[in-house]
Amino acid sequence: MTGPIISARDLVKTYRSGVRALDGLSFDVREGTLFGLLGPNGAGKSTAVRILSTLSRPDAGEALVAGYDVTRTPREVRRRIGLVGQKLSAVPTATVRENVMLQGRMYGLRSRELAGRTDDVLARLGLAEVAAVQAGTCSGGMKRRIDIAMGIVHRPRILFLDEPTTGLDPDIRQRLWADLADLVRRDGLTILLTTHYLEEADELANQVAIIDRGRIVTTGSPEQLKQQLRGDTLRIELTRAPRDGVVGDALSGLGGVSEITVDGTRLHARADDGGAAVPVVLDSLARAGIAVVSVTVARPSLDDVYLRHTGRRYETASAAVGPTIGGLP
Repeated sequence: MTGPIISARDLVKTYRSGVRALDGLSFDVREGTLFGLLGPNGAGKSTAVRILSTLSRPDAGEALVAGYDVTRTPREVRRRIGLVGQKLSAVPTATVRENVMLQGRMYGLRSRELAGRTDDVLARLGLAEVAAVQAGTCSGGMKRRIDIAMGIVHRPRILFLDEPTTGLDPDIRQRLWADLADLVRRDGLTILLTTHYLEEADELANQVAIIDRGRIVTTGSPEQLKQQLRGDTLRIELTRAPRDGVVGDALSGLGGVSEITVDGTRLHARADDGGAAVPVVLDSLARAGIAVVSVTVARPSLDDVYLRHTGRRYETASAAVGPTIGGLP
């Protein structure tokens, strides 16, 4: 394809409860990339995937997947995609191999072709040794790999993964990341992955779109997004939450210090030179009667990118779903 393999334009979705999950969502995905849709719970990620995979219809806007309109030609879209949802989909009492073959038959694969593709995906995802084991007895990481095997046995052009590593141990998550990167690198598969893990988006995705309250606030490669934030990040832990405006007044006249935010006892700021700024910032806080527990100087992160574009720390946004945006994670 000469254009993007996935294109969403001004998607709007409001549920009967009144929750507006998508509020003009727009983004493009290039073919052969691993695209991360990053956002806290309730941002609209799963709603976007449901629309792009034809499981739900938008109230407004349009989306093309592999060149086909998700509303007008949903059958053509479904023939070209694989989908792995948040919930495990394998039949627990069937073997690993039986689950993958059943999915292949649903896509019209028959006999020798089906057997060959099943053997291939089981080997690729490290499932060959447990092929004869009931899926329900496998570990959480193995069950996730079974789902992915079921999602790619028919060789789709696009694979949608909705929060695929939620609940997995860190080491298992890392192994799954390697599997997904290999599918993109070796097979040219396009993967759209939703995640609320900053580290996952940073380490795995070629391109990231940060979604907040049903809208894309910024997009680019993880490195590009972080490079937009020049200088260093100051993270300061205070002994107690200060009164409104006190910190801003104390630091407002300091050159090279900007984007000052306070969240409870946590103070965050950007500095052109973090090392040089620390003693000046600490002195200004002390003169304002603000006691400090600890100071950390770090290079920009996706958390800082999220703060720049939304005005909130990512951790804070993840802990509370807004009253009008969310519904589905």
